[in-house]
Amino acid sequence: MKDILSEKINIYGKELQNRILFQPMEGCDGTADGNADTLTTRRYLRFVEGSPAVIWFEATAVCNEGRANPRQLYINENTVQSFNALVTAVKKKSKELNGFEPLMIVQLTHSGRYSKPHGTPEPIVAYRNKTWEKGKEDQPFVVATDEYLSTIPAMYKKAAELAVEAGFDGIDVKCCHGYLFNELLSAYKREGNYGGSLENRTRLYFDCIDTVKDAVGNRAFVTTRLNCCDCFPYGYGFGVNEKDEIDLTETKIIINKLSEKGIELINLTIGNPYLIPHINRPYAINSPEDGKIGMKRIYNVMKEITSAFPNIKFVISALSFEGENAMNYAQNLLNEGVGDLAGFGRMTFAYPTFYKDYLETGTLDKKKVCIKCNKCSELMRAGTVAGCVIRDSEVYMPYYQKYVLKN
Repeated sequence: MKDILSEKINIYGKELQNRILFQPMEGCDGTADGNADTLTTRRYLRFVEGSPAVIWFEATAVCNEGRANPRQLYINENTVQSFNALVTAVKKKSKELNGFEPLMIVQLTHSGRYSKPHGTPEPIVAYRNKTWEKGKEDQPFVVATDEYLSTIPAMYKKAAELAVEAGFDGIDVKCCHGYLFNELLSAYKREGNYGGSLENRTRLYFDCIDTVKDAVGNRAFVTTRLNCCDCFPYGYGFGVNEKDEIDLTETKIIINKLSEKGIELINLTIGNPYLIPHINRPYAINSPEDGKIGMKRIYNVMKEITSAFPNIKFVISALSFEGENAMNYAQNLLNEGVGDLAGFGRMTFAYPTFYKDYLETGTLDKKKVCIKCNKCSELMRAGTVAGCVIRDSEVYMPYYQKYVLKN
């Protein structure tokens, strides 16, 4: 089999040394004011040891009210120096250890209904959604006004300018996993400038992409992580039809528009990790067959999208599920043309040196791979720092015992 993972590839005129990409995995370990903290730095310097060509930096808020947790990273004039120090350290260590600097992309976000800002207990939603709010009907929500939404592009402009100052190579305008821009894609019944028609539902997303592109010019490129479909019931989620089947018609319209705007790289994903984690993080808790069904679903979606847009580079997701067979699985997908870069998420928490081990031995250590236990997500949901409880237990097991097991 052709070793495509080790092949070079050009993205936005930049040559990457391999096809390995570390996905944006939130550690929830910043400071209260949004700076990168000790565990943040530890994670990213550990990532370097795996020799990835791309490190897709985790979700970073563009405003305080858009933070998903009180320790989510937040780039602003008071925190930009901590980001610069971290980016500089990562690139320096990679150059020394691997002989190249990784491409670093920062994921800018407004968390929308998942925001937990200081002093404002009500999350900001695009519209009232009975699927997402099941069991939370009495929780107060703030439906974002058109006036408020119209102020968000300026937030992205400022954040993008600071990201360039910090040394990031690319800017991701995040539109996935139920956060604000993704939620707006399913705002079919919302009135005003940001709901109803597809043009309105994509208005804020495209406005922010255009604003960021204008702000950074040729100093950085612009990309996006995009939900192809939410897999929610019709009327309350994007990318499904009246039979609640996956329907990528509007997704393809959006991607075509992104291509017209000069977007050359798209990171594909599906589902919502909060309500239906097995959709985008296949698991085998009930039976191995559950995970196989999930992997087949993701494969079919990626295959349909990548086949329709041969001139766009795509990141494929959900590879960690395959465990010690993950590299062979990724090779098969890339050789088949289902994507151009292999994106690993949970595996980077559990086994950050997996690719380097693969290069040296041709295999992955079964005792180091992600076991799909979902404990990293349980830590996040419990409101504490996230990491691998099993493979990095000395650091993260105490948090798991204190914040998860006690409940």
